Amino acid sequence: MKTVLRLLATASVVAFASSAAMAAGELNIYNWGNYTSPEMIKKFEEKYDVKVNLDGYDSNEAMLAKVKAGDTGYDIVVPGDYMIKVMIGDGLLEEVKPNTMENFKNVDPKWVDVWWDPGRNYSIPYQWGTTSFTVDTAVYDGEIDTLALLFNPPEVLKGRINMLNDMNDVINAGLRYLGYGRCNGNQEELREVLALLTKAKPDWRTMDYAIIEKLTSGDVDMSQSWNGAAMRARAQRPTLKYAYPKEGFTGWMDNVAVLKGAPNLENAKLFINFMMDPENAAMTSNFARYANGILGSDEFMDPEMLSAPEIVMPASAPAPDFVTPCPQEVVDLYNKIWTQLKQ
Repeated sequence: MKTVLRLLATASVVAFASSAAMAAGELNIYNWGNYTSPEMIKKFEEKYDVKVNLDGYDSNEAMLAKVKAGDTGYDIVVPGDYMIKVMIGDGLLEEVKPNTMENFKNVDPKWVDVWWDPGRNYSIPYQWGTTSFTVDTAVYDGEIDTLALLFNPPEVLKGRINMLNDMNDVINAGLRYLGYGRCNGNQEELREVLALLTKAKPDWRTMDYAIIEKLTSGDVDMSQSWNGAAMRARAQRPTLKYAYPKEGFTGWMDNVAVLKGAPNLENAKLFINFMMDPENAAMTSNFARYANGILGSDEFMDPEMLSAPEIVMPASAPAPDFVTPCPQEVVDLYNKIWTQLKQ
């Protein structure tokens, strides 16, 4: 999943020419900020004589809103699992049939018949990981594998916590802490969640997607975090440790897909196939620090990726919870909670 640092290249729409051997023109990618390997992009540009323009977003919802507004000029988007399902339902993605492409044989079978795109007619794996939190163990040396640190933190962490500015991640963490299920429409239980979040909010310093920047600058000592961002932050602040809370945590997969009406459709298809090559998938993992779902990519991974505690979950950790899209009536209740919390 991902930090807010945006790559600000301007997307544009131009004509292109292609042949069986080579393409030309441009490709406009709309991806999470600080999540795309420059080395991988350079390789694609040189291989196909295609100029790549990259623009960034910081949430699935921000991306969806921009796409729905229309006339973006983007070809490629990288939605999370549940957002792929939403965008297929809304007719926003091209059915480019990655499952018929040459490199589809490299996709790990466990990521083929996924609930958000069964059989992979619209999308391919990009990166997958977990959402939990990371703590500076030089500041707090107690047990970290509990969501209590977010909602009832010890004195030393009060005012030193960053939460993701993300409705689903914050509310779902609250639900897990209270022992309630996700996509919960029970209004009494949701009132408890709102009370929990409201009480905890004064102990949070910020609510921001800039996880790496917040942690490495020393602005906070603990942050709700994606595991790859936690690993990148630890490279600069070695006493950070990623938590696997006993109450549970979110699992997710981001996916490469093509927007309906993509102006550079053939180049977008080339990119889809290119990203299923193990060496290219590894370039992305080595940069963003997440697993990728492409068989054979381990051979090209940085050695630390194969044993990093943020990537390799301990046997004692609960299984990640891959959250499906909630019914609209539940989304409406979550929106009300979020609006009150952010006031």
